[in-house]
Amino acid sequence: MATIDLGHHGTHGSPDHGHSSIDPSRPYHERYHAAHHFIDREHEFDAVKMGVWLFLATEVLLFSGMFVGYAILRIWYPEAFIGGSGLLDVKWGLINTVVLLASSYTVASGVRHAQTGNQKWLRINIVITFLCGLAFLLIKFIFEYAHKIEVGLLPGKFYHYAHPTSAHEPLWWGIYWCATGIHASHVIVGLGLFAWLYIRSRKQHFGPGHYNAVEGVGLYWHIVDIVWIFLFPLLYLIH
Repeated sequence: MATIDLGHHGTHGSPDHGHSSIDPSRPYHERYHAAHHFIDREHEFDAVKMGVWLFLATEVLLFSGMFVGYAILRIWYPEAFIGGSGLLDVKWGLINTVVLLASSYTVASGVRHAQTGNQKWLRINIVITFLCGLAFLLIKFIFEYAHKIEVGLLPGKFYHYAHPTSAHEPLWWGIYWCATGIHASHVIVGLGLFAWLYIRSRKQHFGPGHYNAVEGVGLYWHIVDIVWIFLFPLLYLIH
């Protein structure tokens, strides 16, 4: 069920389309009208949110496959997983976990400020969330990936670490690079989405009656955070 404020605005079309009496000086989110194939903005909001949840379900299936692969290979080659995970620095994984948890709060706060029409704090929370995502990537690439590439802790045939503890250790690093790499790619996509939201928020595109994009991106970011909450203990803590 939708939670948008329909107010006294119209129902169909893009801003001002078919509504010449609407004051063009009003913010975009106040002039916004649902696309013609929706009954009203509430109907559009529900449809958009359902579409986002269906997309996120496919994301859950993607990462679920990785978790299944992790479980099977861990059962088959426990010594490889013990040796591989022992080479990870828990400190950086924990810091990144805190960073993403903080970003979950700021993105939720941003959605709330869009709902209440607080443009200033909507933009501030979008920027903070963007910076948290950027910090996550910098930590991952500078303090983790760079060192592992340097010493040869790579997947499959690219593995050339000088002190392996198991002949199957390249399998562990295959899981590590695949899972964290795909997750990092989702973080990069999220940064692009937050940059897009910020540009639109500067134009006051979001408010009590229209914040579909803010909520949709927020849901996507929560899934990114939740996946890391599972990856962190599986990769860094379980030996």
